[in-house]
Order: sequence, then structure tokens, then C-alpha cells
Amino acid sequence: MNYDIIVLGSGPGGYVTAIRASQLGFKVAVIEKESLGGICLNWGCIPTKALLKSAQVFEYLNHAKEYGLSADNVKADFTGVVKRSRDVADGMSKGVQFLMKKNKIEVINGFGTVKPGKK
Repeated sequence: MNYDIIVLGSGPGGYVTAIRASQLGFKVAVIEKESLGGICLNWGCIPTKALLKSAQVFEYLNHAKEYGLSADNVKADFTGVVKRSRDVADGMSKGVQFLMKKNKIEVINGFGTVKPGKK
């Protein structure tokens, strides 16, 4: 298959680039070795922020009295916290997948290499 633009990686820079190129009328493909959204969305930034938010809520609950509230016997469910983090990342990755389909961008699972001569 021939493409006008092939984007290596579907991280925050890659998928946005692919979408914009498609919107401008180019035939686009994205090559991704793992999950759409790249490391940031699936394993780095986004899941980490979800974990931090759970920690923040836990901290608030442990200091509820300072807010005039009662929240006794607050316990952390680490399995639930991690599950929430994974669910957030999975949902966002599915959102990127939707955007690829909506913008008619072919997703190729695998690795890509830039060769001389724009190949």
C-alpha cells in the first residue's frame, strides 16, 4: 500500500500529526509497536496521574475532619487503585483508536525504520 505520510509511533506527537495530516487530505498510516497512544498514554504520564489522583483523594479523606466532614475507617484498596489507573489508560487508548478510524488512518502493528530516499 502507498501512503503520503507514515508516522512512526502513536504517542502524543504521533497520533496528533497523523490526524492533522489526514484532515489536510493526505493518505496516512501510523506504525505502532504496542498500544495506541504510546508510552505516555499507556504506561507513563496518564496512568501515573490517575495513581496520583487516587492518592490525593485518599489524603483528603484522611483529613476530612479539617473540612468539617466525617470519613472514618478509610482504607486503600491498591488493587482497585491500579485497576482504575489501567482503566483510565485503556479508555484513552480506545479514544485514540476511534480517532484513527474516524480520520481513515491505517494503523499498522509493528516496527518502522526510516531508510534513505524517503522510504
